[in-house]
Amino acid sequence: MIDSNFSNKLIINLSIIFSRPTGISNYAKNIFPYLKTLNPTLLTAESYSEFNCYSVPDNLTPAQGTKGHIRRLFWTQFQLPQIYKNLKSNLLFSPLPEAPLYGNCRFVVMVHDFIPLRFPKRFSPLTPYHRYYIPQVITQAEHVICNSLSTAKEITDFFHIPVSKITPILLAHDRHHFRFLNLPTSNYFLYIGRQDPYKNLQRLITAFAALPNNGDYELWLAGPTDERYTPVLKAQVEELGITNQVKFLDYIPYSELPKIINGAIALVFPSLWEGFGFPVLEAMACGTPVITSNLSSLPEVAGEAAILIDPYNRGEITEAMQAIATDAELRSRLSSLGITHSQQFSWEKTGKATAEVLSRYV
Repeated sequence: MIDSNFSNKLIINLSIIFSRPTGISNYAKNIFPYLKTLNPTLLTAESYSEFNCYSVPDNLTPAQGTKGHIRRLFWTQFQLPQIYKNLKSNLLFSPLPEAPLYGNCRFVVMVHDFIPLRFPKRFSPLTPYHRYYIPQVITQAEHVICNSLSTAKEITDFFHIPVSKITPILLAHDRHHFRFLNLPTSNYFLYIGRQDPYKNLQRLITAFAALPNNGDYELWLAGPTDERYTPVLKAQVEELGITNQVKFLDYIPYSELPKIINGAIALVFPSLWEGFGFPVLEAMACGTPVITSNLSSLPEVAGEAAILIDPYNRGEITEAMQAIATDAELRSRLSSLGITHSQQFSWEKTGKATAEVLSRYV
């Protein structure tokens, strides 16, 4: 804990972190250790002995679903400005695009994607959140960090924010966790992620079913099941007669991911849009061949180390899967390219670049 009479120029909002991190929470958890040179105070429900910490409620995270998001938004607007004042702060860094709009706080925010605007869902609270709240946050921010050139372009296209106010900083992976394990390759193709429609799983399933000799292979879908979408996908699998070949694995513990990735023929990630695309980078780090989309940030992440396909073209997905399944030389080449390419990414590099931006405004 900290002395509130001490001036804490930079405060970092870590209220988003919880025990099963994905996406934004994963980013927040990995980035803050590299900001220590700025002597920040962490707003956190956990305690980190090497940092100044200010305790915040532990019920503001995605683990509490919509209620957690709503509580966090109210906390951000009505309690965070007082914390900022009490700590005599000069700058707030938020690892997601949320900040007080009326509290006279200076802030820098991180923007990850605008998928709810590209693929809006009826009655989803995320649509007005992205359409009305986030633009105000971005407009008022001292500076905006984002995770790719693709997302930077979205910020200017959607909200007409000047390029000079935006710094794209690519994200990373845990090099010690996601690595080549020299395991024998099994007979399954792997997808990792949620099952939202924009993830394009219906086309992936159809593409898998069209594989010649598809009875020799399995398709593993790793990620939390969703009562809105999983039943539709399971019905499709049944209709195509491939129930015994498609496995819905639900959420995979972080500790088990490297083994499952290493054992796959390939990661197939045909998403229609991504702000970054962690699974692509993590699979390449494991030496697993990658098939992914030629849209959004995914070419930035994959570089020349993956097969890029048009995610709207089911035939291209099938052809790529067939090529990797039957060509050992191609698998070996993609594996080597992926390992080499993934080494360009590190949380240290991401963190130092972030610290450099923040240092301009503290």
